[in-house]
Amino acid sequence: MQHAYGPDALAPVTLDRREGPYGEVVLRRRGDDFEIIANGCFLMDTSDGRSERLLIDAALAALPAGRPAPAVLIGGLGVGFSLARAAAEPRWGRIAVVERERAIVDWHLAGPLAGISGAALADPRTAVLTTDLVAHLRTATERYDALCLDIDNGPDWTVTEDNGNLYSPAGLADCHQRLTPGGVLAVWSAQPSEKFEQALRDAGFHGVRTEEVGVARGVPDVVHLAIRAA
Repeated sequence: MQHAYGPDALAPVTLDRREGPYGEVVLRRRGDDFEIIANGCFLMDTSDGRSERLLIDAALAALPAGRPAPAVLIGGLGVGFSLARAAAEPRWGRIAVVERERAIVDWHLAGPLAGISGAALADPRTAVLTTDLVAHLRTATERYDALCLDIDNGPDWTVTEDNGNLYSPAGLADCHQRLTPGGVLAVWSAQPSEKFEQALRDAGFHGVRTEEVGVARGVPDVVHLAIRAA
């Protein structure tokens, strides 16, 4: 997720508007950038993808050295920066992307966002799963070496009420179960959360820490990192 533009920015132009099972999702263009709005809440734009790239880079750096072709699950396709970063890194093996909004998937496959994600989606390592992330983590049988999750503005600022389940004790237990021993959980947030850091420790993760990315105004974007014991 990213911060919205300031009050003096160009007026946005709506490119597509869809009603889905989770409400309304809108793709807009503002100048040269694109932005996604869900149920009237600004989610992200293409103006600055540093923190989405950090989500991937920090997870890979935190994995045990020498782990061959680690598998990564990206929760939330968004504007595609995280997926593009993962596909540009040859060390990753299997790359799964979970995105519950069919409209967002369509905007990447045959729409304005294809310029960001086209090469990544064509990568044979990549698979897109159009389903709810929380449900997938609860019911899937495969494990991943890294979970890189960016479906909200953060644990303390969810887009829809049911997204809060991801950050609950049960949701974090599902994350823990889906990781291989020594695997990494990386969670994007628009602001640091000491409460969430403690929740990660309570869920059995260790090595809990937070990396920051400064923004033009306000508190920094962050990536919360936690490790499943080997």
